[in-house]
Amino acid sequence: MSDLNAPEGMELTLRTLAMPADTNAAGDIFGGWVMSQMDLAAAIRANERCNGRTVTIAANEIVFKEPVKVGDTLCVYTAVDQIGRTSMVIRIEVWARRCYSALRDKVTEARFTMVAVDSAGKPRPVDIPQETWELK
Repeated sequence: MSDLNAPEGMELTLRTLAMPADTNAAGDIFGGWVMSQMDLAAAIRANERCNGRTVTIAANEIVFKEPVKVGDTLCVYTAVDQIGRTSMVIRIEVWARRCYSALRDKVTEARFTMVAVDSAGKPRPVDIPQETWELK
């Protein structure tokens, strides 16, 4: 089933609820918590794309547009924007479905660069299936 609210060309990769333990001193959801949700979503999308393990090497162009509040449902959408030999760029948009309403706001966006790695943690080609990796 497709997500009718997904930004064009993106898919819902992670959805979670913002809780009181995730707040900063001002009572908003801490930006670092939002970034960690983005990193999880980037890893999920990259791991699926290359059929194996990936690591984050860069989190670029992170823009916080609106605060996230306790009780908001965080919806993290991803798209694979670029694929290199061992790396890929994952475009991320984070939308908040506001607590107890159908109102949705785009709260954050970024581009994460992920690298496909083998069992030893060394870069490997993105498009080689896991069963052909050389084990050392």
